[in-house]
Amino acid sequence: MKKEINASLEQDRDVEKTVGKLLRAGVILASLVVFIGGLSYVFSFGSLVRPDYHSFKGEESNLITFAGIFKGFFSGEAKGIIQFGVLLLILTPILRIIFSLFAFAIERDKLYVFITLIVLGIILASTFGGLNI
Repeated sequence: MKKEINASLEQDRDVEKTVGKLLRAGVILASLVVFIGGLSYVFSFGSLVRPDYHSFKGEESNLITFAGIFKGFFSGEAKGIIQFGVLLLILTPILRIIFSLFAFAIERDKLYVFITLIVLGIILASTFGGLNI
């Protein structure tokens, strides 16, 4: 009985460590992508006259959809690379929830699978609801 409890606790720690590594890797990767995009932007547009920030001008329409972000990233546009890094940062906690869902499913913990599905549904609905994909 004691060995079963210890094995279960050890497996929980392994899942926690893996989730921690996943979050850390996602944040580091997103930061590197944004940093590279920022460097590219500064080298490309750093010598231009400072823009007028008295009136708000939103992001270009081609960088607010997934297709536009991927197109900008793969074509090497600085703003597209930055937007892709932000997208990676947004996707990191979503991937954590998906990983947790699989971990709970492997453990056959139906209650936590159900709760995780609800959390995933809420996050996906709030993140992607209203987007013109």
